[in-house]
Amino acid sequence: MASAAAVDTMPDALRQSRYHMKRCFARLTGMGRRLMKFEHIKDEIEQTIEDKIERSKVLEGSLGDILSSTQEAAVVPPYVAFAIRHSPGIWDYVKVHADSLSVDIITSTDYLKFKETLFDEDWAKDENALEIDFGAFNVGIPSLALPSSIGDGLGYVSKFMTSMITKGTESAKPLVEYLLTLDHHGEKHMINETLNTVGKLQAALLIADVFVSALPKDTPYQNFEQTLKEWGFEKGWGESAERVRQTMRILSEILQAPDPTNMEAFFSRLPAIYKIVIFSVHGYFGQADVLGLPDTGGQVVYILDQVKALEEELLLRIKQQGLNVKPQILVVTRLIPDAQGNKCNQEMEPIANTTHSHILRVPFNTEKGVLGPWVSRFDIYPYLERFSQDATAKILELMEGKPDLIIGNYTDGNLVASLVASKLGVALGTIAHALEKTKYEDSDVKWKELDPKYHFSCQFTADMIAMNAADFIITSTYQEIAGSKNRPGQYESHVAFTMPGLYRVVSGIMCLIQSSILLPLGLISPSTSHSRRSRNDSPNFNLPLRNYSSARRKTTSTCKSTDSNSDSPSSVVMRTVLSKLYITEENWCFLNSGFLADRKKPIIFTMARLDIVKNITGLTEWYGKNKRLRNLVNLVIVGGFFDPSKSKDREEMAEIKKMHSLIERYQLKGQIRWIAAQTDRYRNSELYRCIADTKGAFVQPALYEAFGLTVIEAMNCGLPTFATNQGGPAEIIVDGVSGFHIDPNNGDESSNKIADFFEMRRGY
Repeated sequence: MASAAAVDTMPDALRQSRYHMKRCFARLTGMGRRLMKFEHIKDEIEQTIEDKIERSKVLEGSLGDILSSTQEAAVVPPYVAFAIRHSPGIWDYVKVHADSLSVDIITSTDYLKFKETLFDEDWAKDENALEIDFGAFNVGIPSLALPSSIGDGLGYVSKFMTSMITKGTESAKPLVEYLLTLDHHGEKHMINETLNTVGKLQAALLIADVFVSALPKDTPYQNFEQTLKEWGFEKGWGESAERVRQTMRILSEILQAPDPTNMEAFFSRLPAIYKIVIFSVHGYFGQADVLGLPDTGGQVVYILDQVKALEEELLLRIKQQGLNVKPQILVVTRLIPDAQGNKCNQEMEPIANTTHSHILRVPFNTEKGVLGPWVSRFDIYPYLERFSQDATAKILELMEGKPDLIIGNYTDGNLVASLVASKLGVALGTIAHALEKTKYEDSDVKWKELDPKYHFSCQFTADMIAMNAADFIITSTYQEIAGSKNRPGQYESHVAFTMPGLYRVVSGIMCLIQSSILLPLGLISPSTSHSRRSRNDSPNFNLPLRNYSSARRKTTSTCKSTDSNSDSPSSVVMRTVLSKLYITEENWCFLNSGFLADRKKPIIFTMARLDIVKNITGLTEWYGKNKRLRNLVNLVIVGGFFDPSKSKDREEMAEIKKMHSLIERYQLKGQIRWIAAQTDRYRNSELYRCIADTKGAFVQPALYEAFGLTVIEAMNCGLPTFATNQGGPAEIIVDGVSGFHIDPNNGDESSNKIADFFEMRRGY
């Protein structure tokens, strides 16, 4: 990876290899205007300098570093403009004259204009073109110094606050002012106006510490509440004398000698959050019979799990704070009158296994009345402003006031959340789940071509608004923020980009300023919880390759040994899964779902929506082309419909037709089983188990995956897992240790890697 200083050495490096570089740049510019990726540049260099030794000499040192760090190049003869990524969040832009090999460092604006010239030259030259610079709002805001700190937003905030308080006693005044604002329905918490200065608070803390320390540790707060109140303290310090003493000492230490650890600990104890609103607008948001429906998948599972965890945490904190407050969580989504046999047409629905959490569904109101049918997430934008207004009114009514925190999910939910949070003056957190810009290559510069289908002009704009309006951003992996060594992250791709004819973003989001809260990986879907996971003793995310077979031998029962006469719920579910998995040839037809002729073969299995990015058709084609893999395993696909006319999603319809075409082209009859998208989460968990018991494996071939919930589910069931190296799974899996990375852009390599694994397993 090149350093920023390496760019300064580029002129000398070019001159040292002048002969080869002249030929190379002549070749680059000789083919006219074009946008080139690193792979294209590498190919051109290899074709220009055929001698391997000479090529190695040229690419050694700073020139090689710079070229290997180049993400793309815009060729506008006689210039080639390079976008060079030294490390996550740190970019340089240079232009090289093909004839003279002169090098000029240029701004992000200049580079974007080079790109625009390739797609809309008139607009690129337009002095009145709309240019967006969110970086202007960051002036004066301290930023992280190291890319390695990206993702530690919470830690950074604690350090920053600590640095502000170390400037003297009066520098802690904002902290005192904040404590004075804490209340619930008019009841003061923590301190009252008696302690309205730093000095008064410090003195009172010393007196209270002596008093509370003399009490038995388990003394209830109510027993000494009145004494503390006379000194200026209110409820919220703790439920017992010991908890109160701990909290007061943490604050005393902060006021005397602040440090980030105490700062974070103190704020985690403050009674500030009771009411939370979570927005998830698109798709069918429900607790049953929705998974696999259009635009409905892992996000629903993630949020329902999140709500349960949030409520548990709120109840615990409220108890520890010594308060008698009932928390409230609302998941706000769209009410769909034309629901498909589920509860998405009901306004209110309690969330299972919670006491204070509900789903609130608000319809899309239009001039013609309530919109009835499902709407694709790509077509949803005209309804969101009115939806945010209607949702706000309903939230205020149900919560009897403003929430304390609003969290958005995905582009539409994040945009609505930002509108509502701005209107109510409430803290805002956003969760992207998947920023579409990174899923479709060059989707920014090619937006006009893609807009009729995806409306990226709306989506990218909404993403920019929401991520810059957010008080904090939650991500699941570092990859999501800043990518890997060779690939920018989802958020990082919004640093600078252009949509020719619409607007140019010269500073969209700064990874070293708008640092996310990176959540540790600890999510296990209820669909594969401990009681229903594959028959291993326990989940193992670091299962050595040689132990996969022995892990399977630890099973206490198998699919085959399930009592076919039992009427227990688990047996009924198992029989249903087996009937879906092993359909007979007599019941098969072309527009049905295929069958497995050789049931003794292991199964490779995938489950996802049928869209381009999930790359299910890609996996099917890899399988179809690889005779060795076909001889070793069967293929099971779970997703979509069989009949394209049953789908309402344009992209899914196209992928369904492609699936049928691939099955015919590669004559996969008898080797593939295509099961329609399953809405029963418990049945899905049994499916994982059955595949595991065939000594099969799970494959997640997505072109890009922000997180990878199915990867976690499969690993939790003990399934050997092959997952895309593009996105979150690259962090979840340690290649060759806890699973395998596969390159979705290299089907031959990926399919051979899977075949190698199954050939190896034959020896165990």
